[in-house]
Amino acid sequence: MISSPIFRFLSSTGNPFGFDAVDFVVFGLAILMVAILLLRDRLVVAAQKLANQPFLCLALLGALPIILRLALLGQHPVPTPRVADDFSYLLLGDTLAHFRLANPMHSLHRFFEAVFVLQVPSYSSIYPLGQGLVLAFGQLVFRQPWIGVLVSVGALCALCYWMLRAWTTPTWALVGGLLAAIEFGPLSPWMNTYWGGTVSGIAGCLVFGALPRLRQSKRTRDAVLLGIGLSLQLLTRPFEFVLIVVIVLLYFAPWRTLLAVWPSLTIAASVLLATGCLMLVQNKQVTGSWTTLPYQLSRWQYGIPATFTFQPNPIPHLPLTIEQQVDYDAQVDAHGTNTDTVAGYVARLGSRVRFYRFFFLAPLYLALPVFLLLLRQYRFAWVLIALGIFWLGDAFYPYFYPHYIAAATCLFLLVTVKSLEKMSHWSRTNAALILILCLAHFAFWYGIQMSGNQNLLTVLSQEETADVINYGDSEGRIAINERLNQAGGRQLVFVRYSPQHGAHDWIHNAADIDGSRVVWALDLGPEEDQLLEQYYPDRQAWLLEPDARPPQLVPWSAHSSSVPALK
Repeated sequence: MISSPIFRFLSSTGNPFGFDAVDFVVFGLAILMVAILLLRDRLVVAAQKLANQPFLCLALLGALPIILRLALLGQHPVPTPRVADDFSYLLLGDTLAHFRLANPMHSLHRFFEAVFVLQVPSYSSIYPLGQGLVLAFGQLVFRQPWIGVLVSVGALCALCYWMLRAWTTPTWALVGGLLAAIEFGPLSPWMNTYWGGTVSGIAGCLVFGALPRLRQSKRTRDAVLLGIGLSLQLLTRPFEFVLIVVIVLLYFAPWRTLLAVWPSLTIAASVLLATGCLMLVQNKQVTGSWTTLPYQLSRWQYGIPATFTFQPNPIPHLPLTIEQQVDYDAQVDAHGTNTDTVAGYVARLGSRVRFYRFFFLAPLYLALPVFLLLLRQYRFAWVLIALGIFWLGDAFYPYFYPHYIAAATCLFLLVTVKSLEKMSHWSRTNAALILILCLAHFAFWYGIQMSGNQNLLTVLSQEETADVINYGDSEGRIAINERLNQAGGRQLVFVRYSPQHGAHDWIHNAADIDGSRVVWALDLGPEEDQLLEQYYPDRQAWLLEPDARPPQLVPWSAHSSSVPALK
């Protein structure tokens, strides 16, 4: 928390200059600009020396976002899972940490129904393995799934630098890696949620970094890296995997080029084949069918996730809980009651443009038009075509989040870096000023988060365009979890939703439900609930009403069992 003397100093009457808070921000920016411009030549020389030590750059860029986020732990601790996606991915990571691809169906699974989780024929997440592998790594090695998220973000930033080295000079590749660290690092939702984004981003770096290297040298190592990148994308975003395969083939579009790299593509395909087999095994264990993806079974059972816009809305084949019904209605509303029209598709294309701000800090928009001057070269025209394929392809989804096209992260950085590089040929000062503004943008918001002042965060958080970092406890989850921890022993929490319940998921259990310290269960009514109490005789039972403000947690014995449950 910022101390009151500092607040007084930041007020116009509390300092001898008559500055207010905005004046201090502008003054600090001016100091930063002047200092960097004065030291520009020395900084360029230092950057060139560092850029020519690739292993050191990889290590530094990998460590930088991790160190910056760990420095915020005092104000912003390990993120609290909040949404259905978080809980489902954590279930996937926990399942993999138990060295299995699916969990056995629970005999009382009706109590544990949750969004994006299958109960029959297995108890499993509906998502592919990619992000789960990261979370399982954190859980197995550090006993904390979020550490896997931290490591994956560091790997993404380092691999952005590695990818860019195949497209530009080492110095500009280093600049791109630093931009990645401040754009997708400590303040990014990719680091502060469990949804994912970085695994697909890593896949894109491996694929788009291997392509130009294969064209130049056709080394087996690069062919294997291409195969690993394609495999990670398949295990993370299967639909966008198809888009990437098309993009890769377009890169080698000239027939002679394709023939020349055919042996390398064969090696990459061999790696991909092994991954495809793993995916088939997961399908079999989770859904009982080799060819049915978990999310396809979820769509048939629960009507979610939503279909493509050119498909009709799915019809649930199982009864839905309140939470599942809320989510289904929201997805139907996003999809629309009818299939897509050309006008609707075009409008959706336009509406998605604002989401691309996630990949560009605001000052970078000044440089982006310069990239058009490079389109006379096929490889840079191909970059624009690749981004266009992502843009056009993902417009068939009713929803859109940046992690859907995370594989294109390094391509967005490539556009940024090549634009700045071209601009620097005309004027180093202009390119330097844009980079200074990017650094100042990050430093300002990082400083706000480092301050930990809740009032300041509440006022300014609405102005953060692409940053998401946990602070406060608006939904009361932290308070509820702390109370359960203080109770000690094994707990059973019955969750009773109100008729006005919104999309706030509270049913979330580990891979081994019976072995968990806390079991979260739906309140299904006195008779049904008694069955679960008898099943868990050694657990202290609670009633949670999450829709109260704040959420109410009381001992089960203290509530009136005559109140009807909402199914």
